[in-house]
Amino acid sequence: MIVEHTVREQTLLISLLAAHSAAILLWVAGTASRRKALVTASVWTFAAAFALNGVLIVDRWLEAGRAPFKTLYETLLFYPWCVGVATLILLALHRLRVLIPFSSAACIAGLAYAMAKPDVEIVNLPPALQSAWFVPHVVTYFIAYGALFLSFVLAVLAIARPAWRSEETGKGFEEHAHGAVMFGFTALTLGVVMGAVWGKEAWGDYWTWDPKENWALVSWLAYLVYLHVRMVRGWTGRRAMAVCASSFAAVVFTYLGMSLLPTASESLHVYQQP
Repeated sequence: MIVEHTVREQTLLISLLAAHSAAILLWVAGTASRRKALVTASVWTFAAAFALNGVLIVDRWLEAGRAPFKTLYETLLFYPWCVGVATLILLALHRLRVLIPFSSAACIAGLAYAMAKPDVEIVNLPPALQSAWFVPHVVTYFIAYGALFLSFVLAVLAIARPAWRSEETGKGFEEHAHGAVMFGFTALTLGVVMGAVWGKEAWGDYWTWDPKENWALVSWLAYLVYLHVRMVRGWTGRRAMAVCASSFAAVVFTYLGMSLLPTASESLHVYQQP
């Protein structure tokens, strides 16, 4: 079904970009001037952007008549919302306001890429994707991706500032990065399990060695390696954080790099592009 982008959708996208840009500017200004009110304002601006993102997803859902997670464009609208979920959870639990500029920058990148590659067609789901597993599987995976992005940010900050400790929690960036990995890895594991059950229901096999499935496994194993070197081998500090940060490369490729593979056209999991 061919559709034109509504003025409302365009307005929401522009408003989202403006809100995330404002959140970054407020955080930078507040941090530079040591004015907590500006940093607090950046948090509320980020929360407002998160709410607007939710409205955009609901609008797209109603327009498509299905969960808007099929095409690359749709997931580029959804991923910033998932980054927002993970960021707001860490803000609520640990007051990690330092995440605001990084999370907003990631949201801007995703939304700007979406605007550069807009859909001109509402794509119907093939029969195999018309399953009750579609929404929980995708949502769980993208929440994992959001949390693992934050673990990447926190790991890089831990490498840059290993001595930093939070006034509220007494924890450093390394501890927070590890906590984000634990949450993200748990969600990633649930996503893999749900995908396997869905595969059995749709194709008769739990695992078909589809290119996307293979790279999802690579992502899972990358974080398993991090957990092994930290929890079994006892690695801490910069070398553990280097493994943590580098593991996110597998997630990025699984999400955005699959179309580069020669076998991508054979996969039902690679996001359709306009």
